[in-house]
Amino acid sequence: MAKINAADKMVQVMEAWGIDNVYGLPGDSVDTTVEALYRARDKVRFTQVRHEEVAALAAASHAKLTGQVGVCLSIGGPGAIHMLNGLYDAKMDHVPVVAILGQIQSKLLNTGYFQEVDSPKLFDDVAVYNKLVTSPETVPAVMDEAIRMAYLHHGVAVLTIPDDVPDHKIEDSFRPTADLFTESHPAIDPADIDKALGMIQTAKRPVAFFGVGAKGAQAEAKEFVERYSLPFIQTMPAKGVIDDDHPNALGQVGKLGTKPAYEAMFDADLLILVGTDYPYAPYLNGRIPAIQIELEPTRIGKRHQVEVGMVADAKDALQQLNAKGQPLKESAWLKACRKNMGTWRKWMGDVTSKSHQGVLPSRTFSKLSEVAADNAVWSVDVGTSTSFGARFITAKSTQKYIISAWLGTMGCALPGAIASKEAMPERPVYAVCGDGAFAMVMQDFVTAVKYDLPMVVVVLNNHLLAFIEYEQQSVGQQNYGIDLADIDFAKFAEACGGIGVNVTTDEEFDAAIERYKNPTKPVIINCASTDEAPLPGKIVWDEAEGYMKFGLGYMKEQFRIPELPPLRELMRQFL
Repeated sequence: MAKINAADKMVQVMEAWGIDNVYGLPGDSVDTTVEALYRARDKVRFTQVRHEEVAALAAASHAKLTGQVGVCLSIGGPGAIHMLNGLYDAKMDHVPVVAILGQIQSKLLNTGYFQEVDSPKLFDDVAVYNKLVTSPETVPAVMDEAIRMAYLHHGVAVLTIPDDVPDHKIEDSFRPTADLFTESHPAIDPADIDKALGMIQTAKRPVAFFGVGAKGAQAEAKEFVERYSLPFIQTMPAKGVIDDDHPNALGQVGKLGTKPAYEAMFDADLLILVGTDYPYAPYLNGRIPAIQIELEPTRIGKRHQVEVGMVADAKDALQQLNAKGQPLKESAWLKACRKNMGTWRKWMGDVTSKSHQGVLPSRTFSKLSEVAADNAVWSVDVGTSTSFGARFITAKSTQKYIISAWLGTMGCALPGAIASKEAMPERPVYAVCGDGAFAMVMQDFVTAVKYDLPMVVVVLNNHLLAFIEYEQQSVGQQNYGIDLADIDFAKFAEACGGIGVNVTTDEEFDAAIERYKNPTKPVIINCASTDEAPLPGKIVWDEAEGYMKFGLGYMKEQFRIPELPPLRELMRQFL
């Protein structure tokens, strides 16, 4: 039988599964695998990043965008440790990623050698599949199983491979299982469909709540809310499953959500949860009955007691619900929710036009949303960017919208933009981040330049960890440790070979974003942003008490009243 290098066979397995890109950095403990990627470079790209965390975050973003497994690669020891943050992002957002980690040579294992780290032990918590590969003959089979497990469990598979192991000839007999793999969906009990329809038909004030599990059911979700005249809420990572400007849309719920969503949740008499494991239980109305559609059985009833729990794919369940039930006329409840949301949108229009100096973040996001193409990709960072993105980006079902949802790791936007442009080169890509978040990964802007990935990176540069500023205030603490030294990110962009623009007014921002709607190079728009409060959609009493405590403490120390958001904004979102 013909022989093949084990590393080459491993790459062939990856190719069979449709993997066409690997993010990472080479190094001595993984160079055998990198050499195999070099030999297969016409089929599987290797995207060299400047920091391993970016490799893992980009792989996670690839999986969020496409539903396909993302792959990252690093040396063992320090490189592997750097990857953990991005891999936890993939774990907590339930997306498939395979991480290939190098390791010192097999003969040196357990000797305390240079850069020897017990990777299987270190990655045990983050991984659904975690193997130390010690036999050349098993390399392709273990890679095949790792990809399969990442898909099956919607999580991270980690392979630690001593660099000498894949550098051997093996029999070329292994056949990947990619063509045989299917994700089967449980059959739905017709009685559950009938019971759910009965509850929907008799409810006076039902509300639907969609999560990322509904991403594969966009058309069915839209038909569902229209057929049964349902107001609906979407979780942040599910933003755009249905158009944000749909007449029945109420935005998000929670600290970063809207007041109409909060009020509808607590006025409703039926909650319909579709593909969401929304963790913030205080923002769910626990007093009302619920229907839950969820593919992962362990999540049924986890956040809210349910009357009907369907272990099912959202697309399958919604198709059956749409096919079997009679349409419902527009109700007084839906009209009231629409009216409430119309008032909220007017309020948000007031927010973007308030008096200010510098570049106003809320208006920045609103303008971006206005000019973005219907097929744009949004990669939004953690911090005030998340809040303003939720409120002021009107996401379309034809667009893509990615964030670090459950881990909430700063620095996710640039890796997400890189992954977006690699996976979907025909789409315009916008990364939006604060100066604190961007500075964590800014070195990899040069990666976008190197690989000719035209994108627009908007940096809200207010010299602050602004979201933390308001977190501290909302619990009554004084602001400390949040100021940031200024960086001229436009000069940095030019130093990397990209385009840099400094803007100090809204008008300058408008001109820049119009000019670079179709950039030929990666662009950084460095905005001299005003410090605008990312107020909760509904300010609850505990938060109001916290702000009062902060204000009193500030006056005691500074002998003056602190700068606060406009009173009208505060009162609207408190009362």
